[in-house]
Amino acid sequence: MYKVGLYTLGCKVSSYETEAVGEAFERAGFLVSDFSDVCDVYVINTCTVTAESDAKSRKYIRRAIRTNPDAVVIVMGCYSQRSPEEVSEIEGVSAVIGTADKLAAPDIAIKLLGDRGLGKIVTVSNLAGTKFENMRISRAPRTRGYVKIEDGCECKCTYCAISSARGPVRSKRPEDIIDEIKTLYSGGTREIVLTGIETGSYGKDLEDGCDLASLLYRLSELGIPDRIRLGSMAPELLSEKFVTRVARLPILVPHFHISMQSGSTSVLNRMKRRYTRETALANIRRIRALMPAVMLTADLMVGFPGESEEEFLETVSFVTEAGLLDAHVFSYSRREGTPAAMMQDQVPDGIKKERSARLIAEKNRVRDAVLDGVVADGTALATVFETRRGCRYVGHSDSYIEICAEAQRDIRGEILNVIPTHHENGVVYGKIEK
Repeated sequence: MYKVGLYTLGCKVSSYETEAVGEAFERAGFLVSDFSDVCDVYVINTCTVTAESDAKSRKYIRRAIRTNPDAVVIVMGCYSQRSPEEVSEIEGVSAVIGTADKLAAPDIAIKLLGDRGLGKIVTVSNLAGTKFENMRISRAPRTRGYVKIEDGCECKCTYCAISSARGPVRSKRPEDIIDEIKTLYSGGTREIVLTGIETGSYGKDLEDGCDLASLLYRLSELGIPDRIRLGSMAPELLSEKFVTRVARLPILVPHFHISMQSGSTSVLNRMKRRYTRETALANIRRIRALMPAVMLTADLMVGFPGESEEEFLETVSFVTEAGLLDAHVFSYSRREGTPAAMMQDQVPDGIKKERSARLIAEKNRVRDAVLDGVVADGTALATVFETRRGCRYVGHSDSYIEICAEAQRDIRGEILNVIPTHHENGVVYGKIEK
């Protein structure tokens, strides 16, 4: 039995795809092993969101080659889609796949294992007109599972290379999503995260008119799984129409992760984002009115070309006005081939680092204030427990607050109510309600 080791760089969509490819290898008779083991085949699912992501991708490609120079090394994903020639020139790479046809990896591996004289295989296709690759997984590694429902992005933001790496919006048929979720739920997965490159655009290419809200209604009618969480959503997609339709669905958790990027309208305009600071805040106020228990997290970038101190402070104040539970703060990375890379007034790395530290300090201050309110309120938090740390169990509430509580038995996989008692470093500690 041949052994295959898989490694993922990048987002939750890529992680899901790697899991699906791993199951495809198992069906083909391979033994999925740890990436650090000496394997017959290695698959590296790459990322290209930043220049550092490209460098990390090359690092893990070369690590696999060093571990077993005789192995079949298959590189797939966003980096290989954007730079197939660069990847194929790495000595020891056996095959290059882009972001489409990833499920072909086992067949390619079998061909190369059977005939080492075939040479390097490169199957990076033009994504125009590409259909959704109907991947699926039959098990989730934790009580929270991810299901990819959409691929592609048509935003064309000036800083981003992902739209060229992922192509146009393509959606998974609702029947296939429902069938996959039923399988995962029967295997013990309590919470499903519906994810995609642009999750909120789900369904825009489907002929039956099923959009994201319609999909949520169908899942709610079926009553599976226990909880549905949405992947990252652009602020303009959290419209009055959408939020009003889904706010009262019992299956949808009161948590949204917003792909905000900046709290400054002038910066957002240079990014070619499709909303303003005012639009985002108005949508947030509407969400809070319809879902009082909602918690919000966000992605926030510092150091976009031309970002002034005043514009940066608008992002800082956005964190406060939005009352964010948490934020992923990152610095702008110049990406060759994107309009932003050619813009004047590139922000020096030192200023990016200093602004990042200031924004992280502010988002932590706001987080602590939000959690102060949660503890003071004392309302029980419905928590799905996922991992164990000594005698304590860790999970997330429906509103995505990290929870830690003691238990005398193994409670992983269960949804239990926890009374909050205090918080520390972003984690709420509490007692399980009897």
